[in-house]
Amino acid sequence: MKKIVKTPQQWQAELDPQTYYVTREAGTERPFTGEYYDHKDVGLYRCVCCNSPLFYSDTKFDSGCGWPSFYKEIDGAVTERLDTSHGMVRTEVLCSCCDAHLGHVFPDGPAPTGLRFCINSISLVFEK
Repeated sequence: MKKIVKTPQQWQAELDPQTYYVTREAGTERPFTGEYYDHKDVGLYRCVCCNSPLFYSDTKFDSGCGWPSFYKEIDGAVTERLDTSHGMVRTEVLCSCCDAHLGHVFPDGPAPTGLRFCINSISLVFEK
């Protein structure tokens, strides 16, 4: 996979302000407000910044947290990084292709992985 690298100015020109804030500045959308938190169509979730495939819909589940949750990423699609912001220790999830902030992953998900990828809707686009 070829890495996509752009300046902040290039990303700002391509993304609306809220999408830029979440994906490029590690922001978070409010829970239960995103387009995909209760989305049930069958298909593929891609990165809003670079269109890379991230999650299949059959790995999505209702965690009750207010954001789209997945128990498994597409192999190699995401990168994890330690996040110590806001007085917490979490694992941030980034798009492996363009380093867009997607959300966080937690060890409280369902089988078979036990993981809960808690992802901002605004960082995703959906393809049926």
